[in-house]
Formats: sequence, structure tokens, C-alpha cells
Amino acid sequence: MSAAERVLVFWVPAWPIHAYLRDHAEEVAGDSAADIAEELPAAIAVIANRSVVACSAAAREEGVRVGLREREAQMRCPELALRPHDPEVDERRFAPVLAAIEEIIPGVEPRRPGLCAMRARGPVRYYGGEEPAAAALLQLAETLELEGVRIGIADGLFTAEQAARAATTTPGITAPRAEVRIVAPGGSAAFLSPLPVDRAAPGEFAEVLTGLGIRTLGALAALPEDAVRQRFGAAGIAAHRRATAIGPAHGVEVRPRTPVKEFAVELSFERPVDTAEQLAFTCVTLAERFIAGLAEEHLVCTALRVELTDDIGVRHEREWAHPRRFTASDTVGRLRWQAASLSQDSDRGGAGVTRVRITPTHTDRAAAHEPGLWNTEPDERVHHHLSRAQNRLGHAAVGTMQLTGGRLLANRQRLLPWGTTRTRPRDARASAVGPWPGSLTGPVPSRVFAEPLPAALLDTTGTEVGIDAEDLLTAAPARLRVSRTDFPDPVQHWSHPWPLRERWWQGAPDRVRLQLELADGDAWLLFYEEGKWFAEGRYD
Repeated sequence: MSAAERVLVFWVPAWPIHAYLRDHAEEVAGDSAADIAEELPAAIAVIANRSVVACSAAAREEGVRVGLREREAQMRCPELALRPHDPEVDERRFAPVLAAIEEIIPGVEPRRPGLCAMRARGPVRYYGGEEPAAAALLQLAETLELEGVRIGIADGLFTAEQAARAATTTPGITAPRAEVRIVAPGGSAAFLSPLPVDRAAPGEFAEVLTGLGIRTLGALAALPEDAVRQRFGAAGIAAHRRATAIGPAHGVEVRPRTPVKEFAVELSFERPVDTAEQLAFTCVTLAERFIAGLAEEHLVCTALRVELTDDIGVRHEREWAHPRRFTASDTVGRLRWQAASLSQDSDRGGAGVTRVRITPTHTDRAAAHEPGLWNTEPDERVHHHLSRAQNRLGHAAVGTMQLTGGRLLANRQRLLPWGTTRTRPRDARASAVGPWPGSLTGPVPSRVFAEPLPAALLDTTGTEVGIDAEDLLTAAPARLRVSRTDFPDPVQHWSHPWPLRERWWQGAPDRVRLQLELADGDAWLLFYEEGKWFAEGRYD
């Protein structure tokens, strides 16, 4: 783009205040942002790092300015209401504004929340001039209930931004309306000349220039470019070209964003659907449309959010993840399981679903999910049959085992429902140290009992072997009995007992573990608790 191309800037001053009011209005159902503004104090400031990020018009009248420290702002305006700044709210609340602007003027570049730019040539041709184009944006702002909007039109992006910030009495500005500032073609240098130098230079660099007596953009533009390059380098050249309104630093090209495509789908029902099976059958087409929309963009969905709104307006949300990628049948299955979990209490007015919304929360390139030459994923037939069984029996009825961290072997087993993303398994070696003191450090038994079996450990005289105060065996073990089975082979080898103590502050009993091997090679893992032995696992 040449430096002389006209740029149109749309600016909402103090956008964090607007975003806060809109976000607060949504929390209070039935109130608009204007109604909320009337209920809140007139003087509001948004704070980040103990400094003012944005403030309302009433606060500015009391002397509050952006950049003031929190304490100084309160001294200038004792009635000032302070609110924390949330950048995520600023972006989220500005997204609908960008979408609305793109409906009347395509090719919008978001500069920051509250500020966007666009090439002026297209809107000027469509609306018949720069003033009508600005009027169309102002009319849209009125529809969106945006107050204090300013429009700046000038040669180049930098000059257009400064025009939007300028007062209507600034030299070089034409203001056909109070909200519109227009710099005539070729008049950028004269308009920028009296502006402070910090408009074009970063904070520390602006302080250096001010210390050298260069306080305006005109003074900076009067310096030879070669001298600025030798003294200040690339940063100086960029600021100099902004001040002179020439070169690429001034005529930065407007880069319109690619409009975000909405992949979420939803379906509303005139009559509530009161059974999970009916809902799943009704939403088959919706799920196919959801997956097809992603496929058109060569995307797959690996995580989605299902929102079900019942007949009394209560919204039930849940996020589902998939280890591979969602298909239409997988999506319908999640809908069915979530609907089946809703309360069916008739006292609350019924639990029929009136609206379904499916939103992808994580997508990935379809090419990254194509099977390789040596595919490690489960066979498609296995996945098909297990998914069918899961649809009939329920979400948690079909699953696979996953090894997790823990002290007792039974606690380390987790049943993971089929089709659920596997969490990163804890390394077996890391399970024995650090956060799991007392856990098993050696080989893991091949058989782990869901409920520990009662056992007895006897010495050569038939006396039960116990654990003394020093966590040592009271005698050498000779015989082992598990449940009602007395093993004929004697105990040949055993390990040193080691304590396993957890949640002592809750009164949990102390345990002491022991590994032993019989003469025939049969090995067992035992633990001692409150004067009794229990078999936790067996090495086959």
C-alpha cells in the first residue's frame, strides 16, 4: 500500500469501561448496559498493576487520567469506583462489534480492543464519500449502544489513528460531525507537526527525545533521516517516518483479518424433548452438519461442549474430549449420555430439553489425524463394536484400564470410559518416590485384589508374626495363609518391611508392607494394619 492511501479508523474511547458494563449487564439478566451504568457510580476506573487503564467521562472530569497510580486517582476523585481490568473481557466484548462492522464494511483489521482500521477506498465508493461512510459507522455504533465513538480518516494508518484521538479544534482537522475527524489528502505532515513526540516514539525513547529538546513530531521530522539513523537506529527511523508522514512506517498496510467462521450449531424445539433417546434421534442431522462444517475447513474436532437448555431455562453444560476425533455418531452419543444424566424430577416443572448447542472447544488439522503406515490406533471394527455396546449400556459401562499414581495397588487402577481422552499416565518409576512415599518400588504383582484378602503370617512355632514399634518383624516368617488356604511350601525369602503412612491427620491407620516368596517360587505382597495381615497382590 502506498503512503497516500486513505485509511478509516473506528475507535471507542475507554473501551475497558464499555466492556465491563456489558459484561456486568449480562450477569444481571434483563438489564442493558445503559441500565447498569445508571445503577453504578458515574466515576469508574479500570485498574491493572495499581494503575488506571481506562476511566469513565465523569472520572476524567475530576482529573483522573490513564496511567495514574490507583492512590492518586482516588485522591483526585474520592467517589471513584475501582474495578479490576480483565483483557479477556475486552476482547470477548469487542468481537461482536467487529463482526457487526464486517457486515457493512468488509476488510477490517482489529488493532486492539476498542480500535479497528479499514481501507477507506471501498466504503467511500459504496457510500458515496468519506462523510457518508463515517455516518454509516456511527449509525451502527448507535444500534450497538456504543457511546463516544470517534471516526478518523487520513493518509496512512498512523495519521488516521491520531486523527481519531484529536480534538475537533486541532489544526489540519475537518470535523463535519462531532464524532468525525478528517485530515485532507496530503495534509498529514501539517496535522502531525504540533503533536507530542510520544505519539510516535515508545515511552523510554520519547523520554530521551524530550531530554534532547525534541518535544513535538514536527521537531523530530525536521531532523535529517541519516542523522536519526546514526544516533537512534531502527527505532529512531520508524518514529521519524511516522512524524514525517512518509515511508513504510507511516503507510503501514492495513491487514484485514479473516472473518472467524462459526462452527457451533444449535437446534431449538417448540415442544420439550423429555427422553434421551428422542433427543439423540432428533439431533442426528445436527451432529452431521456439525462434523461436515469442520470437514469443509479440513478440520476435525477433538473436544466439544454440549449445552442443553431445559424447559425452565436452566442450561446444562459439559465438555467432552475424544482420544482421536469426533464423528457424527460419537457426537450423538455424547448428547444421549448428557441428556440421560439430567434430573427427571417433576416438581421442578419437568426436565425436557428445548435447545441444543454444540460448540467445538478444540480442533486440529484433519491431516494430523490420518492413519499412518503403521497405525497404532485400535482397529476400526473394535472401536465400532465397543462404541455400540457403550451406546446401549451407558457411558461408563465400557472402558479400559489406566495406570495412575497412588500408594495402594488398588488405587493405581482407573477405569477409563471408552472413547475418552487418556490423561497422561504417571511414570511407574515416579510413582514410587516424591508424592507417593511408601508406594511399591519393585515389580508390580500381576494379580491385584479389588479388596485385600485376609491373611496370616506364622513363624516356625505357629505363632502369628507381627510388627513391632520399630516397624520390624517380631519373628522370622515360616508359613503363609491367605483367606482359608494354608500353603504347604514354607516361606523362603522376604523383604524388609516398610511403612506406609498417609492422612495421619485424619486418623488413617498405619500400614506396613512386606514382600515374601514361598519355596515353590510363589510370591505375595502383604500389608499389616491394626494387628492383621492382608494380601494386596500376588506375583504369578
